[in-house]
Amino acid sequence: MEKHSLKCLIIAGLTAGFAAAAQADDIDIGKSEFQSSCASCHGADAKGNGPVSDQLKVSPADLTMLSKNNNGVFPADAIYKTIDGTKAVPAHGSREMPIWGERFNPIVNLPHYVDPSYWEKAGPDQKPEVVVRKRILSVVDYLSRIQQK
Repeated sequence: MEKHSLKCLIIAGLTAGFAAAAQADDIDIGKSEFQSSCASCHGADAKGNGPVSDQLKVSPADLTMLSKNNNGVFPADAIYKTIDGTKAVPAHGSREMPIWGERFNPIVNLPHYVDPSYWEKAGPDQKPEVVVRKRILSVVDYLSRIQQK
């Protein structure tokens, strides 16, 4: 229990720090990541009505209801694990090939374009794992900000 709490605090702290950095740049990176990776299924408004949602066997979740469906607590850790693939979601595909491909998989060679601002924020080491972690946290932060009361 203590280990889980510590992990949640770390994720929350990183999310808050990344959100502050994004706001300083007047860019909503989390929203951009969501729009490019999630909106085709979950919809631009995250309510589960994306342009391909009617073609899916399982309807996408309304991501604005995560807190409400979790007793008023935003499940940041579960969302992070869902995005990075450590929590299996059958509709997202296998861990090796989730619906968004390798976009949020911390691999050595990122096979797709990544905005240069991520590399700058990764610091001098510019490790792909750091960049991927920040991309995931930006989506988690965005989702936490669009929750229905």
